[in-house]
Amino acid sequence: MSTADKAQNKADDLAGKAKEKFGEATDDQDLKNEGKGDQIKSNLKDAGEKVKDAFRS
Repeated sequence: MSTADKAQNKADDLAGKAKEKFGEATDDQDLKNEGKGDQIKSNLKDAGEKVKDAFRS
């Protein structure tokens, strides 16, 4: 996994956490759910990159 991919996945995860917290603070369930979804997508991308790395080794 390249450093750029790791950084992008981490940024996506942090953005998702921020959306989730902002949704909680403003009682906006849609924004909260969107933040959770962003975190899940980030985690899936990270897992996919790890699988690729395992096959490259």
